[in-house]
Amino acid sequence: MSAYLLLPGLMCDAAVWAPLEPHWPEGASCTVVDYGEADSLAEMARRALAQAPPGPLHVAGHSMGGRVALELCRQAPQRVASLALLNTGYLPLAEGEAGQKELATRARFLQLARSQGVRAMAQDWVQGMVAPQRLAQTEFIEAIVAMIARQSEAIFAAQIHALIHRPDATDVLRGLTMPVSVIAAAQDSWATVAQHEAMVALTPHARLHVLACGHMAPMEDPAPTAQAILSPGS
Repeated sequence: MSAYLLLPGLMCDAAVWAPLEPHWPEGASCTVVDYGEADSLAEMARRALAQAPPGPLHVAGHSMGGRVALELCRQAPQRVASLALLNTGYLPLAEGEAGQKELATRARFLQLARSQGVRAMAQDWVQGMVAPQRLAQTEFIEAIVAMIARQSEAIFAAQIHALIHRPDATDVLRGLTMPVSVIAAAQDSWATVAQHEAMVALTPHARLHVLACGHMAPMEDPAPTAQAILSPGS
C-alpha cells in the first residue's frame, strides 16, 4: 500500500489536500501533517517524520510545505520514495530590496491578523492567492478563507518566523536521488514557473509540470495536480 505524507502550506490544513482524494491510487494511505506552533522548517520536518507511518513515503509539499519537504529530505532522505514539490521555492530570504519587500509584506499581514483577526487577514490575503478568475467564485474563496481562519495568530507568527529564517535548500535539491515532481502553475504570481524551472535544473531526477491555475493548485486544479504528483521524474 502506498503511503503519502502530505505537507500543507502556510496557514493551511487537510482541506488543501482534500480535493485530491478521488484521484489517489486505490488503497493509498494519506497522512496530512500538523505542524502545531513549530517556528522553524527543520522542526516542522521533525514533526512530519514523527507523524509519518512506517516504511517508504511518497512525500508531497505545497508552498511552505514544499520547503518542509526539502528539510525532511535533508534529515531522512532514506525515508522518501518519491517527492513532489508544489508552488514552492528553495532559496533563503533575498538580500537587499527584494528581501525587505518580503519582510514588509509578511509584517503587514501579521499585523492585520493581530489587529482585525485571522479571518479578516485571510480575506485580504486570498486576493493574490488564486487565479484571478477564481475570485468571483464565492464558495471556493470561502473554503480557503475558512481554512486559514481555523489557524491561530500564534501559528501564523510561528510559520512566518520559519519562512523568514528559511535555509538555502540548493544542496538538498542537488543531492536528491529519488524521483521528483516539480509542480508550478502558470497563474501563480507568488511562486513563478521560472523558479520551478531553476529547481528542476538543480535536481537529478526531476520532471517539471506546469498547471493552468494559481498558487492553490491542489484546490484549484485537483485532477491535474494529482496526476503530476503521481508522475515524478526518473
